[in-house]
Amino acid sequence: MENATKNTDKTISTAKVRSNLPLGPCFYRLSLDLDEVGCRAFSGINPGRFVELRLSELAIPHSESIPDELADAAQRKIILSRPFSLCDVKETDGKVSIDILFKVLGAATVRMTTLKPGDELTIIGPLGNGFKIDETKTNALLVAGGLGAPPLQHLADHIKVNYPHMRVVAFAGAQTYDQLPFTVLIDNEEGLFLEEFSRMRVESHIATDDGSAGLKGFVTQRLAQWIEEHQPDTSDSIIYSCGPEPMLASVAKLAGEHDIDCQVSMESMMACGIGLCQSCVVKANTGSDETSYKLCCLDGPVFDSKDIDFG
Repeated sequence: MENATKNTDKTISTAKVRSNLPLGPCFYRLSLDLDEVGCRAFSGINPGRFVELRLSELAIPHSESIPDELADAAQRKIILSRPFSLCDVKETDGKVSIDILFKVLGAATVRMTTLKPGDELTIIGPLGNGFKIDETKTNALLVAGGLGAPPLQHLADHIKVNYPHMRVVAFAGAQTYDQLPFTVLIDNEEGLFLEEFSRMRVESHIATDDGSAGLKGFVTQRLAQWIEEHQPDTSDSIIYSCGPEPMLASVAKLAGEHDIDCQVSMESMMACGIGLCQSCVVKANTGSDETSYKLCCLDGPVFDSKDIDFG
């Protein structure tokens, strides 16, 4: 078992923007080159961990570049750092770069669209616990809902490189085609697939609530279909999932019904990212009437699904 690593040292480093590319109407992929301190801290990290970015000094973009629905929110001051998971970590000749996939949702991410090559950011991290890789497994099923995609992209690449015996299958869901944080391509034989997983040679499946891409329905329905169609050896399989809590609850339920090991990366509001503010509590499953809570930023964000009380 490859253990997830919790870094108790809150490393502060500087990153320089390599690129900041728009992906569709509301997503961006930000690539950052780390300084020497950051390279040491991020070298060899497990997928599933996260960073905090200090964004208070970023400029507000021109008004025509701000979505109408965010015109008021964009004017708000940014006081706290913002948490982001990583969709890629690359190491080359001692240098480390990280990629962050973000959606334009509020004052901070609106400002992040102004980042250009050469700009510098302060990073805190890596933080939290990542995914645990059980090398005895032969099937890894990755289930992403909405912005749960980034850590699973990193995980897919990590497994393909380090555990070539494992079959990796990715499932992505969103409300509509435009809300998929991926590049969707069409193959005459295979139908729709996701370029980000395809270039890793990872099979991918899509579901959207309105049927605008892939299965009309929830991503958990597509996962259930695949399990029914392929009948994998459940003892040799594991599910990794990230997304909204109701989706994670459904994934955990499905995993339990099929007796498949499952790890979930929880999405929670994190103010500090280091356990001080206590704002990111998640209810733990104690197996008794006793109530217990864990901190998403310190104990997670990745948990065994059996350890979470989804209600």
